[in-house]
Amino acid sequence: MKLQLALDLVDIPEAKKVVQEVEAYIDIVEIGTPVVINEGLRAVKEIKEAFPHLQVLADLKVMDAAGYEVMKASEAGADIVTILGAAEDATIRGGVEEARRLGKKILVDMISVKNLEERAKEVDAMGVDYICVHTGYDLQAAGKNSFEDFLTIKRVVKNAKTAVAGGIKLASLPEVVAAGPDLVIVGGGITGEADKKAAAAQMQQLIKGA
Repeated sequence: MKLQLALDLVDIPEAKKVVQEVEAYIDIVEIGTPVVINEGLRAVKEIKEAFPHLQVLADLKVMDAAGYEVMKASEAGADIVTILGAAEDATIRGGVEEARRLGKKILVDMISVKNLEERAKEVDAMGVDYICVHTGYDLQAAGKNSFEDFLTIKRVVKNAKTAVAGGIKLASLPEVVAAGPDLVIVGGGITGEADKKAAAAQMQQLIKGA
């Protein structure tokens, strides 16, 4: 089980500062969609150069032309690129093909997918590396979480690794860990804490002890 730190509301200098604080306790750094929008793929490049021992995920949420976008993210240093589960099959397959060529990985984000079980099975058959259930910011604000959705994909996904994201905090982490995801994605549960290092250390302890 791995821990991924999601960075969403930071610029590049802030991102470096946060990662430096918690790098001993995380496996993957996610350059979140807002950071990519504000800073471009330069954010991916600079974080990978500063922390070459960590995997870097570019949360591009690709919806079309995945081969090209995976290639560009890879050039910037991304190890993992996200594609939306709602994308066309041809888009997902194109992204997987390009990732294989470059030795990279694809995480499919199932945000907003309606028939989760059926789509998870379809996506799993396409050779993606991770399938992630994700309760987005807008639904988190309404009190939703990813837990039931995660149990759904955990039941049907046979090939890909599974991941869970969306509002995970230290208090809810034991329940998440008990469900057995391969990847736990945490944003504000670390970045929103006064002592980020302590929060990341406690989370890693729970995750690695599972």
